[in-house]
Amino acid sequence: MLAHDAGQFCKNEMPAGEQGLAGLSKNRGCIYNANYSHFYWCDFGTGKCTTMSAAKPRLHHDVQSLYTDHHGWLDGWLRKRLGNSFDAADLAQDTFIRVLTRDVVEVIREPRAYLTTIAQGLIANQYRHRQIEQAYLDALARIPEQHAPSPEVRAVMLETLMEIDRLLDGLDMDVRKAFLWSQLDDLGHAEIAERLNISISTVKRHIAKALTRCCFAE
Repeated sequence: MLAHDAGQFCKNEMPAGEQGLAGLSKNRGCIYNANYSHFYWCDFGTGKCTTMSAAKPRLHHDVQSLYTDHHGWLDGWLRKRLGNSFDAADLAQDTFIRVLTRDVVEVIREPRAYLTTIAQGLIANQYRHRQIEQAYLDALARIPEQHAPSPEVRAVMLETLMEIDRLLDGLDMDVRKAFLWSQLDDLGHAEIAERLNISISTVKRHIAKALTRCCFAE
């Protein structure tokens, strides 16, 4: 389904008279009603819309103003950074979704600096995810064809790797390495300790810390 068609579908799903501002990208979109008391999350892959109530009207009003005043500028800034209008449109949209779904209502004094800070984080995430995806594809290429996983299994594995990366984000690099080497490469504590030039007891603490992050993340 094309973005325009999906957007029109979502608008048609709204109650009469509520069609408002639409922010559309190639994969997803947010369509807001006229008074910003609801927004409609549209999945262009399925053409389905989810209606969400506005628990914080002030936040929705602020986002409406941000979107109206700065979306065009942010999209242009992202195009220059990425050299790709499609990725720029997606990340611009995701930036406003991040603002809209934040739990805390913030006073935004420098809107463009605020938006670029969020967008830069999304760019870094996108870059890291593509690195993970490429590394996974490179690993798959070394597997004999008869042992290669099905497309469905590949998709699940890649999604799992992305989620692990998200959960481990913010941990020290040695903690991440110790955990991944133990879980993915099946290295023993002694070998990890030698590689990182740390004690075995420290390796155990690193792995336990990463496991706690993965198991008890909210």
